[in-house]
Amino acid sequence: MDCKIALIDDREEDRAYLTALVRRWGAERGHGVALSAFPSAEAFLFRFEEEKDFGVLLLDIEMDGMNGVELAKKVRETDETVQIVFVTGFSEFLSEGYEVSALHYLLKPIDPKKLFTVLDRAADRLAKAEKSLAVTFDRHTEYLPLSRICYVESQKQYVLIHTDGKVCRMRTTLAEVEAKLDEYFCKCQRSFLVNLRHVAQIRNDCVVLKNGETVPISRGMAEKIGREIIRLF
Repeated sequence: MDCKIALIDDREEDRAYLTALVRRWGAERGHGVALSAFPSAEAFLFRFEEEKDFGVLLLDIEMDGMNGVELAKKVRETDETVQIVFVTGFSEFLSEGYEVSALHYLLKPIDPKKLFTVLDRAADRLAKAEKSLAVTFDRHTEYLPLSRICYVESQKQYVLIHTDGKVCRMRTTLAEVEAKLDEYFCKCQRSFLVNLRHVAQIRNDCVVLKNGETVPISRGMAEKIGREIIRLF
């Protein structure tokens, strides 16, 4: 799965160390990690005003200005699903996390194995909470996380749901499926919806996905798709 993570710590060396560990975790687990590091709570909040889709926050507690607990309370005013992990060098702050439903505390210096275990739990919770599409095929129903769907294709009275690993054929209409998807899906051609999470390149007549597949687009759609990718990411 893809995981958008924010790391907020006012110590540059701690940010660098945690950044390396998080990227290592993503590589070892096969997760796509979009990681952003911030030197203060205020810097993160400036970004959070525009991007409220972070999945995990790694928050240092003791920072100049707004501390990590205050930041977590601010975030919880608008986001109940983000997984909050406090990072601190002081065990006396452990009781603070109950008010903001913190997933865990990690004491500095950070042990890589403990961090990886916590990130595994966070990813598992996010996967369970992620919006899914109920896909009925071969006489059974499967719930596919929207992030796993690469594109959707209409074929007469059927719709084909393309993921990295398989194609599911379901008797329904493209319009009915589109109504159940999120803002990351773009109708790029009359018979196709593409998941912008998976777009690697935009050409005049198609988009190239990260897995190498191509999806046709209508004339003039390249610019619109480009604008949407800039807006969403």
